Amino acid sequence: MTPTTVIEIGRGAVEVLLMVALPLFIAALLTGLLISIFQAATQINEATLSFVPKLIAIFVTLVAAGPWMLTVLTDYIRRLYESIPDIIG
Repeated sequence: MTPTTVIEIGRGAVEVLLMVALPLFIAALLTGLLISIFQAATQINEATLSFVPKLIAIFVTLVAAGPWMLTVLTDYIRRLYESIPDIIG
């Protein structure tokens, strides 16, 4: 196992991690932005106001994108397990 192989495996893992987490990050970002605009418009400065809408948005996104996220993760893990003989020998 060469250092190049280790770097390729790590890079692939980080790519899959970012790809799977991106929908949840975008949902939280957009929800937080909308809540912040609402708070600025109404001058309600409550820090806990954005927590529940973000939680709901992330849950809805997880339900909607969950099958795709699971497919991406299982494909990566399957490819990683199938490449074990090539990595070792």
